[in-house]
Amino acid sequence: MTDTTTPHRGRSSGGLFATIDFSAPRHRAKFGYLLLAPAVLLMAVIIVYPILLSVSISMQDVRIARIGDGAEPWTLENYQWLFGSGETWHALWVTFKLVAVVGGLSVIIGFATAMLVNQKFRGRAAARLFVALPWAVPEVVATVIWAWMLDSSFGLVNWLLMRSGMVSEPIAFGSDPNAAFAAVCFVMIWKGYPLMSIMLLAGLQSIPEEQYQAAKVDGAGVWQRFWYITLPNMLPVVGVTLVMTTLWVFRDFAIIHVLTQGGPLGATTTLSILTYEQSFEFFRMGQGAAVGVLTMVLCAVISRALVGRMAKSVH
Repeated sequence: MTDTTTPHRGRSSGGLFATIDFSAPRHRAKFGYLLLAPAVLLMAVIIVYPILLSVSISMQDVRIARIGDGAEPWTLENYQWLFGSGETWHALWVTFKLVAVVGGLSVIIGFATAMLVNQKFRGRAAARLFVALPWAVPEVVATVIWAWMLDSSFGLVNWLLMRSGMVSEPIAFGSDPNAAFAAVCFVMIWKGYPLMSIMLLAGLQSIPEEQYQAAKVDGAGVWQRFWYITLPNMLPVVGVTLVMTTLWVFRDFAIIHVLTQGGPLGATTTLSILTYEQSFEFFRMGQGAAVGVLTMVLCAVISRALVGRMAKSVH
């Protein structure tokens, strides 16, 4: 006689998911999606929803945004102001200048520092710790310290410059536009290059030592080994580092706000500072959200362009 109590293969009375045999090849992808579902839902709540809310606010005439209030009618007036205002174009220009100077120099200094601490010498562990120290200091604390050191009346930087004879009078970092921009660049580079150095150091350590040994046997010099071995192997890491630096400079607010508050004469007013001014100083939340949306779009476009260019370079 046939035993009718034997359960069917892959079937169970444990619920909906118990009826699916995830070990079967045709169900493995479903199991992967099931595992990713909590992370996707979390990202939707903490990332996607705020972005959609910002886009919605940018298309409304909102002075003070309150969750739960009735939405205003959608309008394009905020974007008409955005692209027709000289403030926006000036902030865009300052932001791109800051990205070029801070991003470029941070990667160059980080690369040089990474190559230095990658060498074998006594005290290498202490040197690596010293390189990473600026990144470990909280951003606001470090910026306040630098603000005191850059003070035109009693700051340490001006005292050292005058004692060394490099300048004859104190530099007005707080009132001279060029000096203020240079001060912001310097502090951002000091704060940002350690992370670049750590990432690039990890990339250098992933290069097989056999490649350098084979190049030495073939008679390649230091610059030849750097150009034909180090640089090609490091292009993917440099690409990721550039993307991270660009996004960091675009979004950074604390350093500029503490040092100069966007001044003098708008010399350090970036898109992030403009967003803050419109939203929390002038209480124009709609215009501030429009600047934020523009910043997000620019970051996405620049990141995609950098990643695509680095991918083509690698292949």
